[in-house]
Amino acid sequence: MSDSINGNSSINSNGLDGRSSGSPGPGAPPAGITRPDASRRTSIDLTGDRADEAMELHRLAEESATDAQTYLDAVTEVAAGSSPDTAIPVLLLATSQILLAGARLGAITDVVPSERFEPDAGPDPDIDPVRTGLANLLEGLDEYADIVDPLTSGELIRGILSDDLADVAADLAHGLRHYRDGRVDEALWWWQFSYLSTWGVRATSALRVLQSMLGHLRLDVDAETVADAEFEALNTE
Repeated sequence: MSDSINGNSSINSNGLDGRSSGSPGPGAPPAGITRPDASRRTSIDLTGDRADEAMELHRLAEESATDAQTYLDAVTEVAAGSSPDTAIPVLLLATSQILLAGARLGAITDVVPSERFEPDAGPDPDIDPVRTGLANLLEGLDEYADIVDPLTSGELIRGILSDDLADVAADLAHGLRHYRDGRVDEALWWWQFSYLSTWGVRATSALRVLQSMLGHLRLDVDAETVADAEFEALNTE
């Protein structure tokens, strides 16, 4: 799909501002978060004593890149409004699949990037057209009740499904930039870190809302309609 988000080109020519290589910026961890010591590993080296481990990481990166692009293609197509009748099931499936990819990343030990600061990956794709398209598609259903943290706070806040889905897309697309520029360890680190800190949380909330939507669409039928359907089924030869 020529207009889908990917690691090489944006939906349109308006990208997000990049940052100087070798200095902290939007892609770097928030204040108080320190990247693992890069001296523990210089890169994902496919030779030497740790070749088996490196091959596993390389395979995980390849699978994660494929999963990320699949999610980006799905939300881009849904946001374009091409198939509104199947939008909720498609989003539910895409979000479920990317959460499985995130769980694989979360289950392994910390990936150690080769650089102290995140290298400049260039301008990220402009996610705003996807965000706007999803918001228009989900009008009237976009807002939901969320909680800050199920372990530390029961405070209720307003969630926005279209923002959740678009924010996940932005994090995944950023990692694809690194992967397709050959920075496999950087891509893995970014996907793992952002899964634990941002997009995993947003995707989990989105999945709960999408599942609830689908349940209501399938199960919320008035009694008269059910009775008519049962009568028709019983009297159909």
